[in-house]
Amino acid sequence: MARLLTFIVVVLLLGIGFAWLADRPGDLLVTFGGMQYKVTLMVAASAIVAVVAAVMLTWWAIKSLVASPYALRRHFRARKRDRGYQSLSTGLIAAGAGDGPTALRMVKQAEKLLNVDQEPLIKLLDAQAAMLEGRADDARAKFEAMLDDPETKLLGLRGLYLEAQRLGARDASRHYAEEAAQLAPNVEWATSAALGQKTTHGDWDGALALLEKQKAGKQIDKDQVKRERAALLTAKAIHLFDADPVSARPIALEANKLAPDLIPAAIIAAKVLFQQNELRKGSKILEYVWKKQPHPDVAETFVHARLGDSAIDRLKRARHLAALYPHHPESNLAIANAALAAGELREAREAAEAVLRSAPRESAYLLLADIEEAQTGDQGRVRQWLSRAVKAPRDPAWTADGYVSDQWAPASPVTGKLNAFEWKVPVEQLGPVIDYQREFDEAMAETPAASAPPREDVKPLIPPRIEGSGNAAPKVSRDDADVVDAEIVQLQPTPRPDEDTASKTQPVEKTAKMPPSPDKPQKDAELVIPVPDDPGVRPEYQEERPNKKFRLF
Repeated sequence: MARLLTFIVVVLLLGIGFAWLADRPGDLLVTFGGMQYKVTLMVAASAIVAVVAAVMLTWWAIKSLVASPYALRRHFRARKRDRGYQSLSTGLIAAGAGDGPTALRMVKQAEKLLNVDQEPLIKLLDAQAAMLEGRADDARAKFEAMLDDPETKLLGLRGLYLEAQRLGARDASRHYAEEAAQLAPNVEWATSAALGQKTTHGDWDGALALLEKQKAGKQIDKDQVKRERAALLTAKAIHLFDADPVSARPIALEANKLAPDLIPAAIIAAKVLFQQNELRKGSKILEYVWKKQPHPDVAETFVHARLGDSAIDRLKRARHLAALYPHHPESNLAIANAALAAGELREAREAAEAVLRSAPRESAYLLLADIEEAQTGDQGRVRQWLSRAVKAPRDPAWTADGYVSDQWAPASPVTGKLNAFEWKVPVEQLGPVIDYQREFDEAMAETPAASAPPREDVKPLIPPRIEGSGNAAPKVSRDDADVVDAEIVQLQPTPRPDEDTASKTQPVEKTAKMPPSPDKPQKDAELVIPVPDDPGVRPEYQEERPNKKFRLF
């Protein structure tokens, strides 16, 4: 565009100049060789312009003629380079699509058309083609050859890292990742793998130093760096807490300052403060994180903050913590656990039942089994709560990259990414839809009053043992030693053929045929013996057992 404007301006100036000369007539007199030549100014100006143009045209022709061999060679070289890059592009596409033979053929073409030493992509394509054809040793050798060139060293480390991961050589893969992280701290895959290696071996100082190098690269978010540093400091403080709590104090407080909403950081900071009798300061830290996200470990630490407290005092602390986030399932569970330990079984049952009404979960059913054991001792009801716990949704847990852990960790054991664990319900395969609210209502209808003691005057119903056959009246005997499941004995007539067929579609319970009685009209009758969910046992056969907590696994 600039050249076009320059040309237009030059032509415009020439036109203006010739117009100016045309408006001012005159003659030009030239004496040369004893002869005088007289021409007009217009003719003289035109001749000068023509001579200059002829000289320029002659110079361009001579220059083009002299440079033509070089230009011809450059043309063919550019054409060859374009064909080589076209082969390289086709080969990379074929390698990405998994077409090994095409990729290998394109490698050979690219090697003929391009300089291998000046084009690193040929080495990469050659290694990928070897991997697609299953030549792992050749691919590894080609990646190792890339380590000698500073331009391709990082690429070679990446290839060796992926190959080691494919073969399951974790130590080798993390070695290559650590070397790549030293070479380029801003590369995420290398830094994550190296940090995972250092956190696995408890090298917290080395991990923090590597994180500082990554921060110096200015390639990641500053808030993310703060949270990752807080995660490493939290893990270091947890590691030092049992052996040296005094040294763990500044580390834990710094971690909590960098990420106040990080639950493990708040817990370890509160623990070091509680151990040094700073109850109020530690409680404030836990109350803050509880308002952000209630967590059972926070409740456990808060309730047992002070050694020597009675069970009633711990219950009061649980009520205070639950008041900060009322109606949350974790708040109700904290009250239920503390009330059970304090012997307040009515309050414990009410809190656990509130959890089932809002968000049914496995721990609530297990807690109700503990409460049932302590309150009534009815082993049938206890087993019923345990059976419901098996079908209940799982409780939240620390989850990272599909890995579920009971304890928090600073990095993912799968990818090595820092601060990857999240407190959430683990992802499970979807099963049949269960109406937990209906099951809970049915269980509440069958549950005796919370304050009612176990009834010893009610004996479990024993099904009759029918003896005899034919038309004789049955002899029904009850053996106290045989305790089996039954609740109701009911006679139901068999539907007649002229009755509504809709009744035939109703579910039929387990029945036992009764022989006809000689004193009454013979009618088809059935003895219906429904089987309850839990049989229970006789109170006199129950042994006194200590208060214990039930766990599924």
